[in-house]
Amino acid sequence: MSTTPNNEKSDKAVPFTTTEDAVKAGHVPANGTSATTSAASSTAGVDLVNRVAEKAHATIDRLATQATPAVQHLQKSLEDTNELLHERADRLRTTGNEWCDGLRTSVREHPLAAIGTALAVGLLIARLTR
Repeated sequence: MSTTPNNEKSDKAVPFTTTEDAVKAGHVPANGTSATTSAASSTAGVDLVNRVAEKAHATIDRLATQATPAVQHLQKSLEDTNELLHERADRLRTTGNEWCDGLRTSVREHPLAAIGTALAVGLLIARLTR
């Protein structure tokens, strides 16, 4: 059993799953009376690490299960908001185009009034910026 998920890379050492793995790695002597004591303490350490890893996996799975509905609700809300913003942008674009068309029509119907209005607005802006 590995403590690192299959889809993640980790440079941390994977804990030993059995005493044989610890012996192969050279962390526990293979023979002698001290080997028995060392193997027993190593096995206890391995078991502790494995239990902690299992509990951590269970907790992460539980949290992921609880978070899934909230994430889906958030995603749905973002999609709805995106759709609403696109609709409003289209409406504003349409309104702007209608105003421009109306202004063009007014200028074509009354060109002298349009020139006089532009001159008056220009003089007003010039006085305000001095």
